[in-house]
Formats: sequence, C-alpha cells, structure tokens
Amino acid sequence: MTARLRAALAAADDDRIIYDLPGIEERYDELRRRLPGVDVRFAMKACPVDEVLARLAEKGAGFDAASSGEVAQALGAGAPAARIHYGNTVKSDRGILAAHRLGVRDFATDSPEDVLAIAALAPGARVFCRLATTGEGALWGLSRKFGCTPDEAVRVLAGARAAGLTPAGLSVHVGSQQMTAAAWRRAFDTFADVLAALARRGIHPDHVNLGGGLPALGYRDLRGRPLVPELDETFAAIRGGMARLRAAARDPLRFVVEPGRHLVADHGAIRAHVARLSSRRHPDGGRGYWLFLSCGRFNGLYEVDRLHYPLVFPSHGAAAELVPAVVAGPTCDSDDVVAEGRVPVQVPRAAASGDPVWILSSGAYAVSYMTRGFNGYGPLPHTCLRAG
Repeated sequence: MTARLRAALAAADDDRIIYDLPGIEERYDELRRRLPGVDVRFAMKACPVDEVLARLAEKGAGFDAASSGEVAQALGAGAPAARIHYGNTVKSDRGILAAHRLGVRDFATDSPEDVLAIAALAPGARVFCRLATTGEGALWGLSRKFGCTPDEAVRVLAGARAAGLTPAGLSVHVGSQQMTAAAWRRAFDTFADVLAALARRGIHPDHVNLGGGLPALGYRDLRGRPLVPELDETFAAIRGGMARLRAAARDPLRFVVEPGRHLVADHGAIRAHVARLSSRRHPDGGRGYWLFLSCGRFNGLYEVDRLHYPLVFPSHGAAAELVPAVVAGPTCDSDDVVAEGRVPVQVPRAAASGDPVWILSSGAYAVSYMTRGFNGYGPLPHTCLRAG
C-alpha cells in the first residue's frame, strides 16, 4: 500500500473505494518493462471506472471489451477503436453489429456459428480464435464456458477465411489469478502446435493474444496466508514462449496481453466500517465470534469465495488483543460470508460498531460486481487519487 493510499484511507470519513491512479500507472509501466513490445489491452471488466480507463488510455493502453457497451465506454475514455477488440466469444447479432458500427474490427471467436454471424454483420473483420485451457493453477479456472480444442481452432479459422474474414490470431486465458508459470508454458506449447497446423493450411496469423490471468500480489488464501504467485518465473516463461513462436513464424508475429486484476487490484482499497463484533453459541455447541462489516459480497467483495483480503483496523494498535472471527457482510443473506465461514481470521476483541476497517488489494472486480442495492446497501462511491 502506497503512502498516498494510506493517507486517503485515513482521511476518509465514510465508506468508499479508493483507487491510486499513480500506483496503477507504475504497475502498467512495470508490465511494459517486463514484456517489452507487447500490446497491453486492459480487461475492462476488472475495473470499469472512467478515471482508471482514461489514465490507461493516456498511457497508450488498449482495451479488451466484452460488450458493445464496454466498447462505447472505452471510446469515451479516449482509446481509438483500433486499440479496442471485442474479446468475448459470446456475442449476439445485435452486439456484433453495434461494436462494428462503433469501429471495432477485431473479434474473438471459438465456434463456426459465431464466425458466420461475424461474417454477416461485420464483413471483412479480423477474428482471433480462443483456445480452451484447463485453468490448472488458477484461483478461477475459467475452463468450460470459453475456448475450443486445437483441432477445432484450425477449422474455425479456416472457416473464417472461407467466409471472407481475416484469420488474424489465436488467444488463450490460463485462468484468473494464475499462480504458476507452468500454465503459461503449456499455453505456448498449444500455440506452437496450432500455429504449425494453420501454416500447413496456408494460414499465417499476425498476432497471438496471451489473454488475462496475470495475478495480483496482495491477496491471502482462504486460511489467511499470503498468496505468492510465481511472477518472475511467469514473465520469464512468457518472454521465452514469445521468442520461440517468433522464431518459428513465417511472418512477423505480434503479441497482446489482457491484464485486469494485475494492474488494479493492489492499487485499490475499500474504507469500510465495523457493523458489529458478536459472539454466539452455534447449533453444534461451539461458540464463536462473528465480525460483520459494512461491505460484503454484494457491495464490493464478491470474490471472497476464493480469497481473503487483508484487513487493517487503524483505530486498534499492534498490541490489541485478537480473537478468531468469521468475517461476513451486512446483508440478510447467508452467502454473504468470507470463505463460507470455514476459516476465522484474527480481529481486535475491542472492535466496536463504527470502527473503520481498511480492506486492501480490493481494486479488482469490486465495482464490477456491486449490486445496485441488495437489501438496500447501495454500491460504494469511489475516489481516484492523482499525483501530488
């Protein structure tokens, strides 16, 4: 957490999510240094906040849009249509037509039916085919809804060429919050095989989209232990994989990456407050503490099914007496519980209603997954910090 973000959290007197724009810029610059020459297309769903998008657009980032609505938002943030692609393989006819009218010319696909729709509604467009992965090594595997097999990818891109489209590339997603470098090495093995099969058909894509999956660094696992991804090894695997594919390609090959949480998660934090710390006996005879926060699964912390966010209680010192408590949100819904209540976390015994709580590394998907007012708890307002 930067000094800027800490000061803003300390100064906040109401619940809100705070984004550190200079911190996001620094993470973007670091990514460009780690993967030189790679085209960065920010996955908008991770943080559809106009100020964040505008700052990334100013830095030269493009955008991975999953709907025509996201395309319009990216254009409004200052990105040219040439730096926006429609990365969702699930598209209605209306969505394809609207995105094409807004200037998008690059579309993800993974099925012959989608290819025919793109050919009819976005004639002459460029398509890149998403390959399926197992998602092994990621917190969220994303292994079923999207992507096709290598053999099917060859047929899909051959069909795209026959339909008058440009078979422009391949893409993959190794799973969200991918913790291992091995997943990327497996992806490059698949890319190499499919590119070779395409070349035998006279199809030579001009780019490979590495998709999302780059991890945040500040999360904790369901037992409260730091989640430490193999980040250095991952970047080394990606650089080595790109060199391998470029060496085998007949024509120059570009690379695209779609970071989401990697850029924003650790540079966003929520200022919430304690609703109540309570103790009660459970039906099994045990007794336990419950910490109810003003922010939960339905207004900013949707991903508590797989991770813990670090909690800071600024009004309680390091010497405060701690008790193990299940952490839960404020709503009248039994799903609004961190880690389904399986693993308590240490919280100050003296925590009282109204005490501020800082929820760190919560900048990814917090805004995206907020409801408009489940049980009357509205979405959090946001503040964006700027340099100085």
